[in-house]
Amino acid sequence: MAPIKILLAEDDLDDREFFFDFLVHRKDIYIMPVAENGNAVIHSLENISNDSSLPDLIVLDQNMPVRNGLQTLCILKQHERYTNIPVIIYSTITDEKLRNACSAMGASGVFVKPATKEGYDLMINDFLKIITCS
Repeated sequence: MAPIKILLAEDDLDDREFFFDFLVHRKDIYIMPVAENGNAVIHSLENISNDSSLPDLIVLDQNMPVRNGLQTLCILKQHERYTNIPVIIYSTITDEKLRNACSAMGASGVFVKPATKEGYDLMINDFLKIITCS
C-alpha cells in the first residue's frame, strides 16, 4: 500500500521539525513539501497537475500569517477539486468556538498539537482513521 500523502501547512519552524522528527519512522505516511501559510497551500495545490498526486490529507495550523487555517479551509471547501480532501485543523490551543467553526466549514477534525513523539503517533493514527472513514 502506498503511503498516505499529507500536506502540512505550518509557519513555525519548531513545530515543523517536531512533525518531521516524530514521524520520520512512519512508513505509512509521506509528508509533502511544507507550506508556510494558507496562500502557500493554495499555490502548492494549484501546481499539482495530476489529481492522483494531490494530498490524501491536508493539515493546517490555525495560527498562520497571511491566511490562517480556518480561512484556508473555507477556500479549499469551496473549490470543487479540493472539496473531498479531508482537512484537519491543529493548534496549540483549541476551544469550542474554533471546533464549531471548523466543523461548520467541513473540517474533518480539530486537534491540539502534541508535545511528545507518542502524542504525534496517536494524532497521526487518528488522522489515518479519519481518512479511512471518509
